[in-house]
Amino acid sequence: MSDDDAVDVESPDDAEGDAARANGTAEAAAEGASGEPGGDESADDARRDGEAIAAAVAEHDEALAREVAALEADLAETREELRERDEEVEELTSKLARTKADFSNYKERAKRKQEDIRERASEALVERLTPVRNDLLRALDQDEGSDLRPGVESTLEKFDEVLADEGVESIDPEPGEAVDPARHQVMLRVDSDRPEGTIHEVYEPGYEMGDRVLSEAKVTVSTGDGE
Repeated sequence: MSDDDAVDVESPDDAEGDAARANGTAEAAAEGASGEPGGDESADDARRDGEAIAAAVAEHDEALAREVAALEADLAETREELRERDEEVEELTSKLARTKADFSNYKERAKRKQEDIRERASEALVERLTPVRNDLLRALDQDEGSDLRPGVESTLEKFDEVLADEGVESIDPEPGEAVDPARHQVMLRVDSDRPEGTIHEVYEPGYEMGDRVLSEAKVTVSTGDGE
């Protein structure tokens, strides 16, 4: 066979080198796509990796190289679309959580506001009524022999019914009871045969509504130095 008829035959070493280079490029691209060293790649990075693989494969099969390049481009595009969708889903989920939290807080604030309005309205009414009741009590004390007494007593009875409907109770301790600083206001101390520090007399009853003291009972307290 002449020199002109000789055919270049790729040695095994050359073939292995080409395959190694192609495999190395493919592995580099796969490494970047998998999130290993190099981190997340943009669509441009993915396309460059695809072009590198296609170039390596083109040395042996151009048709296969074009197919690889097309697949790599599709993969990069799909990866970018998934990233955008993930970001959109995360944003919508965050907005939904914030909206639910805001609505829940709004309902709680509205409920507390309504309860506060009702409570303060009732308290304001009671605060206006209790001084009138005290005036009626004083009128009874001053007009024991008057014909006005039956009418005043009837008015006071109805008045007490209104207060009871509002959940109001009078603070009217008995003489000799211990002083409760939260419910009794000491007006003065008097010499009395009652035990020291106990109530001698109630000057004016107080009022409470639920667990809230609207006004303290005004009392005198014994010094324990009575005759």
